[in-house]
Amino acid sequence: MVDLTNESDKREVGVPALEQVYGKSVARAAKRQRNARLGMTSEGRKPGWGSYAILIVTLLIFVFPLYYALSIASQNTPSNQYGVRALIPGTALLHNLSRALGELKFWQALGGTVTVAVVVSVSTVFFSTLAGYSFAKLHFRGRSVLLTAVVATMTIPQQLTVVPLYIMANKAGLYGNLLAVIIPGLVSAFGVFWMTQYITDALPYELIEAARVDGCSMFRTFISVGVPAARPAASMLFLFTFIGQWTNYFWPMLVLGANKSYMLTTAAAALKGAYFTDYTIVMSGVILTTAPLLLLFFVAGKQLVAGIMAGAVKG
Repeated sequence: MVDLTNESDKREVGVPALEQVYGKSVARAAKRQRNARLGMTSEGRKPGWGSYAILIVTLLIFVFPLYYALSIASQNTPSNQYGVRALIPGTALLHNLSRALGELKFWQALGGTVTVAVVVSVSTVFFSTLAGYSFAKLHFRGRSVLLTAVVATMTIPQQLTVVPLYIMANKAGLYGNLLAVIIPGLVSAFGVFWMTQYITDALPYELIEAARVDGCSMFRTFISVGVPAARPAASMLFLFTFIGQWTNYFWPMLVLGANKSYMLTTAAAALKGAYFTDYTIVMSGVILTTAPLLLLFFVAGKQLVAGIMAGAVKG
């Protein structure tokens, strides 16, 4: 019998390999042992009712706003969008969603939002990885001072940069254009700091020296050695940047002017009326704005978690 919980052997023995070496009975026993081990915590204990209670309460806290939005969006009449009645789902969800699709100009707003999110995310990942590689592995004068200056910009509140950015966008003729939303976000100080910290621990100098000995140029070494090593952290940075740009509201609302239908967040905010707000339509717009992001998370959630865990582990 092969004991997979033996602390002296840290290697993970594959069930198919056990079947080939020891036979099917040992493989089945090993599979049962491994499945039983999945129900334990990292300390080797099974989670108690308290752990499940905390997880359930946390899940309800995060899910409740989404449920409330769905419930309001499904109401048959605007009078049911307030109070306790709003907690009971109605039957007009599809009707309200179809109304919001037209008033929201959904496909135009979706195209603009996807364009901004993809362009900014790709640019942020590329420049942050390039700068992080330079700060982490290249030796040049003033490296520490420059990195400190980049990190220091993270302490500046966004509100302080709004006025100069607005003036520059207006003087450059970008007011009301998606470029005014894209250009300020092409690179981020957090992305540079994150990639610097990750590449410092994940990429050994020996690989860089081997690539240079093989005749690779500096940029070729970055592409062939640095980028593959930084891929987990880069995936996390891309997804976080994409989510941040998708939900960005403050700056687009200021700079897009009359063209607020170019992005989902600003278009959804425009559904609010001047004298009376039909929250069944507003919440339908919120659902349409959130649904593609939820779909992205379900598709790429594992990569997001893997990137976070990879950045949290050093060495």
